Amino acid sequence: MKAISCYVLIILGGWMFLSSFQNPDPAKISASNFPYKKAGLTERQAAAHLLSRFTYGATPAEIDEVVKQGLENWFQKQLIAGLPDDTLESLLANYDALKLSNSEVLAIYPKAGQTLRMAVKDGAIDKDSVKTNKVQYRQALDIYMQQKGLKPQRELTRQFISQKILRAAYTENQLQEVMTSFWFNHFNVSLTKNDCSPFIPAYERDVIRPNALGNFSVMLLATAKSPAMLYYLDNFSSSANDKNTNLRSRKKAANPDNQGKMDSLMTKLQKAKKEKGLNENYAREVMELHTLGVDGGYTQQDVTQAARVLTGWTVFPSSAYNRTKGLNQNEDRLEKRGFIHEGDFLFAANRHDTGKKMVLGKSYGTTENGYQEGVTLLHELANHQGTAKFISKKIAVRFVSDNPSQMLIDRMAKTFLDQNGDIKSVLITMVNSPEFWSAASLREKTKSPFELVIGSVRSLKAEITQPYQLYNWITRMGEKMYAYQAPTGFPDRGQYWINTGALLNRMNFGLALASGRIPGIKVNLAALNNNHEPESSQAALITYSKLIIPERNTEQTIERLSPMLNDPKLTEKVDKASNATSPIEKDQMNVVQMDPKPDIKTRRNKQEAMQNSVGSNAMLAQVVGVIIGSPEYQRR
Repeated sequence: MKAISCYVLIILGGWMFLSSFQNPDPAKISASNFPYKKAGLTERQAAAHLLSRFTYGATPAEIDEVVKQGLENWFQKQLIAGLPDDTLESLLANYDALKLSNSEVLAIYPKAGQTLRMAVKDGAIDKDSVKTNKVQYRQALDIYMQQKGLKPQRELTRQFISQKILRAAYTENQLQEVMTSFWFNHFNVSLTKNDCSPFIPAYERDVIRPNALGNFSVMLLATAKSPAMLYYLDNFSSSANDKNTNLRSRKKAANPDNQGKMDSLMTKLQKAKKEKGLNENYAREVMELHTLGVDGGYTQQDVTQAARVLTGWTVFPSSAYNRTKGLNQNEDRLEKRGFIHEGDFLFAANRHDTGKKMVLGKSYGTTENGYQEGVTLLHELANHQGTAKFISKKIAVRFVSDNPSQMLIDRMAKTFLDQNGDIKSVLITMVNSPEFWSAASLREKTKSPFELVIGSVRSLKAEITQPYQLYNWITRMGEKMYAYQAPTGFPDRGQYWINTGALLNRMNFGLALASGRIPGIKVNLAALNNNHEPESSQAALITYSKLIIPERNTEQTIERLSPMLNDPKLTEKVDKASNATSPIEKDQMNVVQMDPKPDIKTRRNKQEAMQNSVGSNAMLAQVVGVIIGSPEYQRR
């Protein structure tokens, strides 16, 4: 253990050292707009920095390509996000769940409890067998699901997670995917909330990714109307405090001479007031997290009033619900009653608070129809000065540094307001700012586990046939994808991701990847160096540091990592220490979920892993592994 403690000190020491450091047409970006020369950067260094911010990792060859295209031309193409993705599309072709609508997802991937109720109702399962004979019950349920074409929701989740890993690793439109991750985290929803989870694949596909480089106001409205968000923050259930909003009008219409009827109506009104249906969760988070920020100048009264404005925004319900609530009327009749039905979204006029409201000094409920009140509110929030500053700062934190200058934020916020929330324009302003290229911003950001894993497989040009295996490692390092429970999303600060255990896990991952011990992930380390075998471990360290951490001064990295190269048991020691600080969840590593025979799968994975290190040897694998686990590689 003394030896591994020494390695930890080396890693931590290196980490502490590093820690001290009118809508425009994208085609009109000119070379003079990128002021990297004033920051003392060469064109290749600037290209490496640009790639480190707007992609999931780059190789020396990709830096060459950016220099060849011109940094501004490359960035322009990334803003347009129209590059062909034939390789990626080929890899995703077998993921049949990715193109399903939400209604199709619910039909094919029902909840476990729902499947059981269906099987019992159809006579396929005796409900008593659920408790008395679990093996027989499980077999009968599997047969029933196969006959009905039903699949478990965890298979949907696995396809969804796998496609994200493949997109990040292989897409040519890297900026769009990076921004998709950014906005998903900003408008966070979580697989941990059961009602929300089936809708999350479509949420990313139809709401986040298409708008990731578009208009903020459009994206805000799209998220507000998405079933994933409506369920996640409970706005689907929010209704006027009077459950039957027609009670007041009926009270006015009632004959005052009919005292019995009046008394009955009054009783119902009083009961409705006690049983309030207003839910403020979404209204609070849309101000605090999505637009204005925690110090955005709003009050609790504004939150309550905004929640009233957004009553009636819900999910278009199932056919059974339609029958019970009278929503199986034709669209014209619903529209005449004030209902709005758009895809999975429903504005239920009978649940909307029709009274007057006041949010941030603006009146609602006087002239607009109920649905338009909410649209107007979201538009006002999206274009608020506080939102411009909050969003600009968050983008600057993601792409510049954990503590961006106020001058940069103000410049970006002005663009946000001038260009009506156009995201491309804000990014252009940022990348044309000297702060983006300053020495203080270079390699200042810490990679999240997802960024580390994807960057590593891109750096090593790995072939990915089992992307879910990488998800297991990402989870082990502390980032369970799409499962952050709080609406804040994962924190975007280095201190959240890095501690002793995290560094050991990252080193362990690097060694496992380089040695081909991750099933379904194939690497050819020799090919990275044109199949030229280094003469020694020290020579390999020098060569591969330049390949994996291009356009950086690697002298200190080499000095720091050299003591690790001559320990033949380094991998074993790091693995042991890593497991001690962060125990692996049962069946998490190597065993693929949903496999009915995990032991067989595990053996097959181990056999495959032995074939994953083509063009590698123990010495070279150890060298590459420690580079990936080094403090320098954790930076971008």
